Amino acid sequence: MSDSAWVSTSMPYLTPREKGQPDAWGAEATGRGGKGSQRIAFAGEVPAPDEVATLLGLSTGEPVVVRRRIIQLNGKPCELTDTYYPTSIARGTRLAEKGKIPRGAVTFLAELGHVGTRVREDVTARMPGDDEREALQMGADEPVLRLSRLTLDGDDKPIQADLMVMPAHRQRLRYEIKIG
Repeated sequence: MSDSAWVSTSMPYLTPREKGQPDAWGAEATGRGGKGSQRIAFAGEVPAPDEVATLLGLSTGEPVVVRRRIIQLNGKPCELTDTYYPTSIARGTRLAEKGKIPRGAVTFLAELGHVGTRVREDVTARMPGDDEREALQMGADEPVLRLSRLTLDGDDKPIQADLMVMPAHRQRLRYEIKIG
């Protein structure tokens, strides 16, 4: 894949999948002639870091459930994604387990009665840390994009926070906004 060849939109990742549909990343990669997969590096409860606590409206250090994943395209890492959930939603569910969730976590959340109706995304660019550079198999002079996404339900209650890191030269983000 050439530099900036991959254009990604957020909407498929925010919408519950229908029965029989694959997860959003698998479908997107297949639609572009590739194979999308993910490796779940960790799933379970952790103390909320400052940024996550702020996003989810919690106190720093309060327990949250996190799923740490290495997103892969054709077997090569292309994104690091940490997804955080309040324990009131995720404790004791598949979200707190290391296994793959059929049709994805957004669909599973919807099945639990938690449907996102509003999303806020912030994108920044920076140089990666050593662990990120190694995990993404990047050179020392290559920057990353960092996307922070907060998903809120119909009552404006946070249900999910994602922190994603991806090589900047391999990704272009597209936002399509309906006005009115």
